[in-house]
Parts: sequence; structure tokens; C-alpha cells
Amino acid sequence: MLRSDLRPDLTPHTDPPSAEQVTTAPGDTLPRPTAADPDHGTGARPTPGPDPAMVRLLAPDGTRRPDPEHDPWVADVDDDRLVALYEDMVVVRRLDIEATALQRQGQLGLWPPLLGQEAAQIGSARALRPDDFVFSSYRENAVAWCRGVSTTDLVRVWKGTAATGWDPRAVGMATPTIIIGAQTLHATGYAIGCAKDGVDSVAVAYFGDGATSEGDVHEAMVFAASYRAPVVFFCQNNQWAISEPVGLQSRRPLADRAPGYGIPSVRVDGNDVLVVTAVTRVALDRARTGGGPTFVEAVTYRRGPHTTSDDPTRYVDPAVHERWVALDPIARVERYLERRGRLTDELTGAVTARADAAAAEMRAGCHGLEPPPPLSVFDHVYTTPTSWLERQRSQYAAYLAMFDERTGDGAAVGGPAGERSADDGTVGGTR
Repeated sequence: MLRSDLRPDLTPHTDPPSAEQVTTAPGDTLPRPTAADPDHGTGARPTPGPDPAMVRLLAPDGTRRPDPEHDPWVADVDDDRLVALYEDMVVVRRLDIEATALQRQGQLGLWPPLLGQEAAQIGSARALRPDDFVFSSYRENAVAWCRGVSTTDLVRVWKGTAATGWDPRAVGMATPTIIIGAQTLHATGYAIGCAKDGVDSVAVAYFGDGATSEGDVHEAMVFAASYRAPVVFFCQNNQWAISEPVGLQSRRPLADRAPGYGIPSVRVDGNDVLVVTAVTRVALDRARTGGGPTFVEAVTYRRGPHTTSDDPTRYVDPAVHERWVALDPIARVERYLERRGRLTDELTGAVTARADAAAAEMRAGCHGLEPPPPLSVFDHVYTTPTSWLERQRSQYAAYLAMFDERTGDGAAVGGPAGERSADDGTVGGTR
């Protein structure tokens, strides 16, 4: 493709956001992390005023709120489909707990918990089509579950037995991006490619509130707006960038940033799986029909550590934490289903059994993961290995063979069949 073919759409996209683009529901507020006294130099400066309003369909007490704008987008989500979303959330929470336990037992090197963010991830992921493509950070394990990633593949990279967890092309989801915010650039480029190919697939970039302080995210939004790229920027504002509260990162709601780039935005209750599904569908539809990108800020809460190497008790206010626990996304759906007469012992028992089975599968799969052969580190550097890469491989194989000679083994440690020459004992045919 010629570089000149990638000229941006030069029609103005900078109209002020309309009510359709930025929707609020007065009176809906969620607690934010309290700021420490700035005079003592610890924590964030206080954010002025109350937390701004956001879209919500399911209240914390399980009542369903009418919303003429968003109700049509979830009209097909009847009780049965809501039960399916509920089951997804219960299963991924159980998997998250299991993976955390595996790390504590020394089976995984690290694990990034998603506890508390189940509604944001499940609600958005279930709105996607199979031909859409996800670019995520390291915490979107529930999204990966929805895309069909196996329980074993979820933990493979965290055990260090593979350089990546799964085949991105098979599930429509790139492997986790560790570099904070970089996936937004990848998603934007992929989306521009979709538009050039004339397909209506959409790219979705998942990232946290901390990533919005990275330049990559802003660069991605500049290009997405300029090219009217079919991409959804899905920000899970879980209130913490490791130990830094969102109030220190931004004096305004994160969704307020997007209109400055000409990108419509919406701020939603990220603990409400129904409204997350609705707004994601709106954003996807806008992207598919040529409307360009959307920025979704799902306001939720990271109830656990940043990763299993973090100790949140050193910086989290217990009182604020408990207020967020009371807004649990799974309990909210349970209250709604109970009001509808659908939360029976039979249902909860079946869901719990499925969750436990998935956790057992994850544990068994994790225990069955074997360390990769040392020489496999060279296998996926280039599609066609270069001569100098082959030299490095041979040199490393020779190094490994030194240990075989000391122990009397007859083959290079971890080397594939044929690594050691049958006639002269050299490795890779070199002396």
C-alpha cells in the first residue's frame, strides 16, 4: 500500500460533543479514593466537587432504571442472557482467585488480579463480534475468557513456560501488552487497516486509568480521530495506577479528555454489566457505520493488588475500600435476578459447579505446563531465521552440550532432534 493512500479524512470532526456522545444520569455517583493531605506530600490533591454523574441501568440494590437512550441497545438481554453474563462473571472471578492462589503457591511467577472489574470486562467483551479484534493490557483475563482462550493458556505466560499465551489470530485477541498504553497504538493502526480493507470489523483497546497519563494513548487518539478509525478506546478506571490514585492523575473525569480530540465519549458505571454492554454496542455500531472512534470510561474499582507483588494495604483507605465492596458487580446482578425470581439454589449451585470445574481445569493445566526447550528461544524471532541468528543458536547449543558431556548425557539439553551431529558429536554441524 502506498503511503499516499493513507491520507486522513480532512472533513472537520471537531464539533462539540452532543448529548448522544456524552451522556449523564444526574444523581448517580460512585466513591473515589480519598486524597491524603497534600500538605504532607502523600497522595493526591483533593478533586474539587462531587464525582461527576455517569450512565447506569442497574442500581447497586438491583433495581432496573429506565433509560430511553440505552434500553434499545440491550432489549435482547432478557433474563436468560443476563444469567449467562452472571455466570461469566462468577466463573472469571473464580479463575482469578485460583490463579492468585497458584502464584502464592509458587506455581506462577506473577498474576494481575481483576477482582472487582468483572462487569466492565464481561459486559464489553460479550458485545463484540468474532471478527472484531482486541488489544489489551495484562489484566483483561475475563476478556480473554470470552474470546475463547483456554484456562491453561491464561496462565502459560505467567508461569514462564512460553513467550506468549495464545495464538492471536485464532481468538481475535492480541497477547497482553505489558508496555503501558502501547496497545492503543496497535489498535488504532489495526482499525485503520480494517477501514482500508473495506471490512466493518472493529478494534478495541483496553487500558486502565494509569495508561491515560502515557503519551501513547494520546497519540493513538490523535490518529484515530484524524483517520476516523473504527476503534473503541475502553478505559477501565479502577481508581489506581498501582499506588497512585486517579485524583492525582486527572483533575477532571477521564472521559472529558476525548472530546478535545474530536472523539465522542461516555462515562458509565463499570460495575453495571448491563450498561457496559449497552454503551459498548453503541460504540461498536458507531465504528462500523463510519462514525469513527469512541472513548468509554468504565468507572470501577480494583479490589485486589495491582499484581501479586503489590501490597495495597499500604496505600488504600479501608473505609473507601469497603464502600466499593458494597458496590460489587456480581452481587448487583444477583439482587436483580432475585427480584425477578430467577436466583434459585439450583442456579447458584450450577454456576458455582461450573466455576469450580474451570478452576480445577486451570490448576491441572498449570501443573502440566513443562519448561520449554532452551533452544526454542530462537524459534519465533524471525519468520525465516537469519544466518547470524543461526550462528547464535549453534553457539548456544554448543554451550548446552558442555553440560551433557559432564553428565554423560547423549543429547543437547533442550535441543530438538538432530541438533547434535551424529557423525562428529558437534552441535549444529559446527566445531
